[in-house]
Amino acid sequence: MAVNVFLPSLPGIAAHFDTDYQLVQLSVATYLAASGVLQIFIGPLADRFGRRPILLISIAIFLVATLGCIFAPSFKAFLFFRVIQASIATATALSRAAVRDMFEGDKAAATMGYVTMGMSMVPMFAPAIGGVLDDIFGWQASFWLLLIFGCAIFALTWIDLGETAKPSSLSILRQFAEYPELLTSPRFWGYCMAAALSSGAYFAYLGGAPFVATQVYGLSPAQFGLLNAAAGLGYFVGNGITGRFTMQIGMNRMIILGSCIITGGMALSLTLAYAGVPGYAAFFGPIVFVGIGNGMTIPAASTGMLSVRPHLAGTASGLGGAMMIGGGACLSALAGSMLAPGTGHFPLTWLMFFCGVGGIIAITAVKRRERKLMGS
Repeated sequence: MAVNVFLPSLPGIAAHFDTDYQLVQLSVATYLAASGVLQIFIGPLADRFGRRPILLISIAIFLVATLGCIFAPSFKAFLFFRVIQASIATATALSRAAVRDMFEGDKAAATMGYVTMGMSMVPMFAPAIGGVLDDIFGWQASFWLLLIFGCAIFALTWIDLGETAKPSSLSILRQFAEYPELLTSPRFWGYCMAAALSSGAYFAYLGGAPFVATQVYGLSPAQFGLLNAAAGLGYFVGNGITGRFTMQIGMNRMIILGSCIITGGMALSLTLAYAGVPGYAAFFGPIVFVGIGNGMTIPAASTGMLSVRPHLAGTASGLGGAMMIGGGACLSALAGSMLAPGTGHFPLTWLMFFCGVGGIIAITAVKRRERKLMGS
């Protein structure tokens, strides 16, 4: 929700602070970049001190930063607090680690699919609600909503979340010293790249879709919010497929199928656009396939990267999340920079298409490596 609830308000934020849209779009890219950097450190900290205390501290920081966004006197101040809001990304990394603490292998991937199935409901309704709130109350309303939900999550974590992992006896420096064990693993890299490229298609969409909606098709924030629900609906379906069928077909096949669906969806969008199909449906309709593909690839690839070295699950979750979100930040910024009056949505759609192709290549390399290891 912190990523996408305020997307319909980007043009309004630009007008409020009297700044260019491209600069305001950085509030998406810098948030993702900060999330990626944070997760490099959060994994070792969570392995050292446990999941629960790190979660509580990061949520508290998020609440303070959200208030800063609401009352920011300038765009620079807003952007600063928006970066600090990225502390909530800790919850994403450590929720994956907590699932891996309790389950293993394909069972962990299936469980991750059901967990993210619940999470996937947020992209369906958050932008739509954000757009309506913007139309009625202004852009700050979305951040008030984040504050309310942040308080609720802090209370739920404090009351209900037990510790899922025994804190490590290693020092923080020793925890960081474990990174080479992951970074020298080809399979870890393969799973990370599969997740990063698949999710990168969606992050690119986040960076470019507000421009396409408002500047190319002249849609209102509320209309864009409703159309944006297509990606969330697809993600919900994809998570359901992951939870239901991963035990039968395995993680790697699930990732390949998801990446193929992303690629096929963007190929359909390009075909419709070049065929001259009018209206916004040619762009926003096939986005549902990006959601489905992400729902299939991300839970399975996340489980794969955590399963390469099970004793480093927290560290792997943080490092893998850093790569995934850091790559997303770059793609989000790239998408925003590629779009300009007269380009239409073509640069964004081609970028998302190549992300899907890259995901297929990455997981194919993982399967080849696994066959080699089994042969030896």
